[in-house]
Amino acid sequence: MLVSWAGDAGRQCRGEEGERVMRRYRGSAFRQLAGIGIVLALLLLSPISPAAAAGPSDVIRGFYGVLLDTMQHAQQLGARGRYQKLEPVIFRTFDVPYMAKLSIGPGWNALTPEQKKQAAHAYGRYIAATYASRFDGYSGERLDVTGEQKIKRGTMVQSRIVKSDGEPVSINYMVHDNAVGYQIRDVYVTGTISELATKRSEFATILRTNGIDGLIASLNKKADDLRG
Repeated sequence: MLVSWAGDAGRQCRGEEGERVMRRYRGSAFRQLAGIGIVLALLLLSPISPAAAAGPSDVIRGFYGVLLDTMQHAQQLGARGRYQKLEPVIFRTFDVPYMAKLSIGPGWNALTPEQKKQAAHAYGRYIAATYASRFDGYSGERLDVTGEQKIKRGTMVQSRIVKSDGEPVSINYMVHDNAVGYQIRDVYVTGTISELATKRSEFATILRTNGIDGLIASLNKKADDLRG
């Protein structure tokens, strides 16, 4: 009887111990699975910037895709609709604060944070309105990325816009990798003329005459006039 009881007690102890071990195992396994689930959820919910996920040429192809679609629906969209479609793409694809800084020149460092923010925003609006105004229709044009070349400060992406009559126009994009991924920092019209250099020359006169507030007002007015 004692042996039987001892055996039963031993089995009971082993059963209780086993149950405790299983509970600990299940708890540990649950915590591990929960941890994995949280990580997966964060990965799925975290937004991935298109610029961060693509190479320099891919950024231009993506931009051209939106630009071509805007051209093809230009009449339905109208000037304001084209602007609204392009503005968020411009701010995502172009490094607007960097471009504003270089276009304004040394005086940028003396600006307040709020002035820098306003200047960059006005500059981005102006770029978007310019594209919306220039690309106001479609008659069979092609927008092609033709290659890229690594250079000291980034990558030069070569492209061309082929007009409906077959005439190609070279447009090159200086793309650099910054905190958010690859973004455009300069545009070379006909392949060689820097937009930043041109804008810096234009802005210098306004800055000398009317200061940064005058430049911001001028850019916003031009954007408003172009978008209609």
